[in-house]
Amino acid sequence: METEQEKLTTFFRFEDLRIYHKALEYINWAYGVSTNAGNHLFAKYFFEKFISSASGIALNIAEGSSRNKSQFVYYLKMAKSSVRECVVLTTIGQAHHFLPKDKFEESKIQLMEMTKMIGALIGSLQRSVKPGETTDEEEEEAA
Repeated sequence: METEQEKLTTFFRFEDLRIYHKALEYINWAYGVSTNAGNHLFAKYFFEKFISSASGIALNIAEGSSRNKSQFVYYLKMAKSSVRECVVLTTIGQAHHFLPKDKFEESKIQLMEMTKMIGALIGSLQRSVKPGETTDEEEEEAA
């Protein structure tokens, strides 16, 4: 028999996804590097945007997981857009000395890994649509 704790951890589908947990780790990593921001106004703004973009990865995965497959793919692509924002912000952060070289490299490695994981999930979802099966979008267009 399933315990209450087991029911809670599997109720939301996205919590079973490794990419979701990887995205949460990245948010925590971003918070960690932001503690060195100091009082410089641009640095504070930079890290707010950086953490917002990092959060966008997990948020889009969570939002899309409650949708049909084609919509989930759309949200996963939005998560990849958030990854690309983080790539740009990582580059800006290094250029303005907010991120030391080792943190820049850590970020890039994590972002590349998440991009691959999201791409693999998108591919899996796209392959799982059976030939002749219609998506919700196609059904709406036909109506």
